[in-house]
Amino acid sequence: MASLSCSASDLAPLFSSNTANATAVANYLCTRFDTIANKLSDTTYAIDNTYLLFSAYLVFAMQLGFAMLCADLSFHIGFGLVTAGPAQLDFAGSGVVHMVGGIAGLWGAFIEGPRVGRFDQADRSVVLRGHSASLVVLGSFLLWFGWYGFNPGSFLTIAKRYGDGGSYYGQWSAIGRTAVTTTLAGCTSALTTLFSKRLLVGHWNVLDVCNGLLAGFAAITSGCSVVEPWAAIICGFVASWVLIGCNKLAEKLKYDDPLEAAQLHGGCGAWGVLFTGLFATTSYVNEVYPGQLGRPYGLFMGGGGKLLAAQIVQILVESRWVTATMGLLFYLLNKMKLLRVSRDDEVAGMDMTRHGGFAYAYHDEDDQSIKHAYMMRKIEPNIETPPANLSLPSVDV
Repeated sequence: MASLSCSASDLAPLFSSNTANATAVANYLCTRFDTIANKLSDTTYAIDNTYLLFSAYLVFAMQLGFAMLCADLSFHIGFGLVTAGPAQLDFAGSGVVHMVGGIAGLWGAFIEGPRVGRFDQADRSVVLRGHSASLVVLGSFLLWFGWYGFNPGSFLTIAKRYGDGGSYYGQWSAIGRTAVTTTLAGCTSALTTLFSKRLLVGHWNVLDVCNGLLAGFAAITSGCSVVEPWAAIICGFVASWVLIGCNKLAEKLKYDDPLEAAQLHGGCGAWGVLFTGLFATTSYVNEVYPGQLGRPYGLFMGGGGKLLAAQIVQILVESRWVTATMGLLFYLLNKMKLLRVSRDDEVAGMDMTRHGGFAYAYHDEDDQSIKHAYMMRKIEPNIETPPANLSLPSVDV
């Protein structure tokens, strides 16, 4: 791009000849013009920061999808070659979906650092409450409904009979059982989290129920089609304590994850992968994965440790893969200053500084006490005020 320039010698003759300080005025205007031109030529200044952050989100989303796809394919192909046959079980993706996303979130939150005010000067944890518990509950119910498409919907067919079971037993039965195990694990985890947090902190919290519900769903996703309903209750109970324990550990390590992505999806997803290696039943495994005789099943169901070993290998392989891909991506985005808004934006709230108004205050335009402090304003170069004794002359046209 051609550079913009201003010449005081060319500008001065445009002013009236009777103006004593025409040269000074021309020099001042050219200095200001050059300052603005230099700023506009700087692409890091010219591109709006909001656009950069949204671009970083798009890059992250595409890279995460790539990481999930490659983690699933590479693990199945590589481990199948090592063991001379399929061994690992992750029916709907506790590992390849939830754990992969949780580990990606772990690196993102770790590299970005805690939110402003999350820990005080004595390094004590400060609870930053969300802005709308109602929306959290609504979102949790929507996810609950969607999980029935996620887990039972992972079957490719419905009208398929199993063996000699006649018309009363087939894939439709497995789909129904999958819906039951999903419900039991989620509800057990939700109730366990509710009462456990009541004993630990001394009060009830609906947000704990929502997170506990999703923790149970994330954990049961791996083995939802190959475990008994009673085992799903165990899965949900343990998932609740995995979530609580991971949150306690995160607080000790001064790790700030506002949505508990690493704790909920990463920790509970890993538990779900291990749970399948412990409780998968041989009859359900053979039904869901037909034509693969000798496929291992759960340790506690008499299947030995082969499946559990495969599940552990899956956790290790996927963890290292996501660390190598998403950890590097977040590091580069952070170095490019694309990962986080400024401290002023964070304190004021991006609804005001980037989006032009309060998100939840009605008639906020009438509240003058808070309007001026955080009103969105255009970012411009810091132009100095002209000297008081410098008069701007008229221009001859």
